[in-house]
Amino acid sequence: MEWDQEIDATGLLCPLPVLKARKRLAGMAPGAVLRLVSTDPAAVIDVPHFCAEAGHVLLKTLTEGSAQVFLIRRG
Repeated sequence: MEWDQEIDATGLLCPLPVLKARKRLAGMAPGAVLRLVSTDPAAVIDVPHFCAEAGHVLLKTLTEGSAQVFLIRRG
């Protein structure tokens, strides 16, 4: 799947991956896709919750090595 922008949040702990995603998504056009890469174990809970609360769509969650990758469509 293709994406419009990417954030590499590897090494950052909660709540920084979600805060960075929130800030980036705010500047993106509705329907654009953000790829967020995180090694924070809490991200698997925090990112879906953030998407549901903020009105974004979590398109896909993948594991790449030790990182979780989230594809988020801006609502």
